Parts: sequence; C-alpha cells; structure tokens
Amino acid sequence: MILFKKLANLQEEILSMKIFSNQQFYKADAITIENQKMQSVDLMEHAATLCFNWLHEKLNGAQVAIHVFCGIGNNGGDGLVMARLLLIHGYHVNVYIANFTDKRSPDFLINYNLIKEVSNEWPTLMTSEEDLPKLNNEDIIIDALFGIGLNRPPEGWVKNLILHINKSEAFVLAIDIPSGLYSNKKIEDKEAIVIADHTLTFQAPKLAFFLPETAEFCLSFDVLDIGLDQDFLNSESPIARLFDKYEAQELYKPRNKFDHKGNYGHCLVVGGSYGKIGATILASKAALKIGAGMLTAFVPKCGYSILQSSLLEAMVITDNSNNFIESIDINFTPSAIGIGMGMGTDKKTVLAFKNFLLNTKSPLVLDADALNCISENKELLKSIPKDSILTPHPVELKRLIGDWEDDFQKIEMAKNFSEKHQIVILIKGANTIIVDKREIYINVTGNPGMATAGSGDVLAGILTGLLSQGYLPLEAALFGVYIHGSAGDIASEHLGFEAILASDIIDTIGAAYLNLFMEEAKEETKSKA
Repeated sequence: MILFKKLANLQEEILSMKIFSNQQFYKADAITIENQKMQSVDLMEHAATLCFNWLHEKLNGAQVAIHVFCGIGNNGGDGLVMARLLLIHGYHVNVYIANFTDKRSPDFLINYNLIKEVSNEWPTLMTSEEDLPKLNNEDIIIDALFGIGLNRPPEGWVKNLILHINKSEAFVLAIDIPSGLYSNKKIEDKEAIVIADHTLTFQAPKLAFFLPETAEFCLSFDVLDIGLDQDFLNSESPIARLFDKYEAQELYKPRNKFDHKGNYGHCLVVGGSYGKIGATILASKAALKIGAGMLTAFVPKCGYSILQSSLLEAMVITDNSNNFIESIDINFTPSAIGIGMGMGTDKKTVLAFKNFLLNTKSPLVLDADALNCISENKELLKSIPKDSILTPHPVELKRLIGDWEDDFQKIEMAKNFSEKHQIVILIKGANTIIVDKREIYINVTGNPGMATAGSGDVLAGILTGLLSQGYLPLEAALFGVYIHGSAGDIASEHLGFEAILASDIIDTIGAAYLNLFMEEAKEETKSKA
C-alpha cells in the first residue's frame, strides 16, 4: 500500500481547462442528459465506471480490503456503482451507507438495489458512531459521502466518521471532491473534511484544489472527462482558468534568423540599496536569461563594482547617492522596467519612486520595495501606469489590498483591486494566481523548493525581460510565471527541494524553454524514423 500511495501522488499532467462553479456543473449535467437523450443514472454509471477503470488499472486484481463509504445522494450513487463493478471483478469490498437522513436521490436508490443483485446482501447501514468499522492502514477507502452539492459541514456521528477515516492511515480515494470540502467557498469546519490521498474529479478540477487553505485536503488528483456537453462548456465563462504547458506554447514568441539584440529590447532594472544589491543582480540576470536584448541596471553607487563584476552582460548606471536610490535619472527610453527589488523605503527613495511613476511610459513590473512604498503611501496608487504588473508576496499583498478572512475572499479582493487600478496582479503561492481585472488564471508549475530568498527577484526579472521582448503584460505574466515555475521544477529534479537557490532557477531557464517543446520534438523524430 505504501507503493500505491506513492504512485497515486504522482499527479498526471493536467490538460488545459476551465474551472467551473457548482451551478455550471449542474447545468452541464442537465444539458448533457437532454442533448444525448440519456437518463441521469446513465451519466452516473459512465462517470463511476471511469473511476473504477482508474482504480482497477492500478490494483490489477490485488486482494486488498476496499471500504466504500457512500452518502445517500448522487455522490453516494457513484460509490455504489464503483462498489458493484469492484465486486464483479472479484475484489474484496465492504460497502457502507451513511444513513444521516431519510432523503435519497433517485439514482442512488437505483444503484442501491443493483448492488444487492451482485453481492446478495444489502450494504451495511450506518446510523451512529457505534457502526464505525475497523480500518487498517493497508486498506483502501473510497470516499463517496458528499459531492459538490454539500452546503453545510457534516456534524455529529458523520463528522466522527470522517475523523475515523482520516485517522486510519489507509489510502483514501475521493470521488469528485473530498467529502466536506466546498469547491468554491471557504471552509467552516476543518475537522469535518476527508483528507484524500488522491481525488478523481469529474470533467474539470475544482478551485479549492489550488488554494493554500483547501488544497491540503486534496493531495493529488486526476481529471476524468465524463463527456459533459462540450459546446456548453466552451460557451461558459469559467470562474478560473488553468495555465499549463500547452497554453505556454501558444504564447511563446519564436525568434527569426535575422533578428538582432535590438529586436528584443533594452530593459531597465531599478533597485538595490546598501547590503541588498544581490536582489538587483538576480533580477537583471533573469531578465537577460529570459531573452532581453540588452539590460541596464540602475543602482546606488555602492552597487556599481558588485554588478559590473558579477554580471558581465549588464550595463550599469548609478545614483548620486552611495547607499540608497534618491533620483532615478536615465538617458534612454527602456523597452520595459522592473523596479523595487532591494530598493528600500528611505524617504528620499520614496520621493524618487513617486517622480519615476509620474514620468515613466515604459511597460512596468513593480516588485518588493516598490510595492512597500505604495503600501505606505497609498496616494501613489493613482500614479501606477495602466497594465503594470505587480508581484507581491503574501504579506505585501495584504498591505496592498487589506486583510482577508479566507483564500476565496483574497481572490475576490485582488480582482477588485486589479479592476480598479487596471493592473495585472500576481498572488504568489504553490499555484501562483494571475489576476487580470475579473479574470483569474492558475499556474501549474513550481514546487516548495522555490520558497527561497531571491526567487521573487528572479520572477520580477523574468517578467521585465519578457515585456522587453514585446510580450503584452498579461502574456508576460502568464508565460513568465509558467517558465519561472518550470525552471524551478527542473532545478529540483537535480538538487532536491531544500538545496535550490534563486540562482539555480536562473540557470535552468534555458532548460525550461527547451522543455516547452521537448516531447513534441521527440514525437516528431520518432515519426520520421
């Protein structure tokens, strides 16, 4: 079973897709049933059969104890179909019905009767805590208690059942969503949620799978295409979109044979203060590594020798001040500007930054202390150029938009902030979220090893370098976050999570570019052979 857990945690590649609300899923079900001239129980049979096929392929007939916990709604009906198919294929299955109400869905009742025909006995009816079965850590648990329709947290003995499942150390496979977890609203009772080792979710992932407060209950997942009406899904505006390799390929701008460095812009990185010049070096190097044609770094005088000796490809302009930036004075028009990394918030720096915002016309990335200057001087919000990219870490985000009660409120507040100020804002995290007015995009690359000093400076440099090459702000944000995460993933393969440095992410940017089309190139080579 330990091996099985490891295999299940290797999440398969997620295809490009939309993320929908519960209401949209219900409507998709109804339209599919109507257009395909089918019964709802047929759709249930199809969806649950896909779940069975997934598990059957992994187990290949292994005689491990399988406990199927079913509610009395449609999610429970899915569980009953799976249990029936497992029994038909000779697995050792125990089926339990959590009988917490007298109301049962019609499709549940149909499958409740069908399983009796296979097992020759009714499933075990659970009505109290005394009915909780013994569970071993080598067992498999199928969680089909509640689906996306749950509107209040489980209570009483049903909550205790969930606690019992979570304490069992058995492998837990959730159907569609871990029971007790809401797909797109905040948690009310963390103890009343099944912690699933793996989830088989229908048609599209749920927003809760990607947020810090809720993702801990869905450790990995696969998306099963159950055949919901594609025309309807294509026409619907989602609550979020996943951004993955295939969409990154679409945004990538290939280079032409006769291009020269002037085609890829001359970008500017502004930052650094005494003791914090490294942040500017990381951002500058990343901007060049991602493909900017030329780069100038603007730093206080104390950073001149450090930059010139550590980054040979960069040009350097210095402030008149030795330790801080006091006046941002340049003699060219940059193709893009990244500002704030290691800059500090000295009063003279804030004034210089204010004058800079009023006069710049170049595409802009605001990072680190640029954001702190704005947070401490909110009148500067009015001076942020339209379509600027803001890259706050969680504390900086809170200073900008205010405190939030949960991740869903945080997203809504970020959307309001983005729309009000007409900017692109990144919500950094394990799945960085890119917010563009009312639209949100969820990145699928990255790993815990990237939680290291300077990683954000690297990202800011990547975004600046992409803007310099002509990527539009939203394109730069999406593509840049993807490449940044992909480079971190490649670095982790060689170094492990703990040993990654921000400079290692820069060193693997080239490999991240190559990885965009590596599989396609392999397939093309095979076909020619």
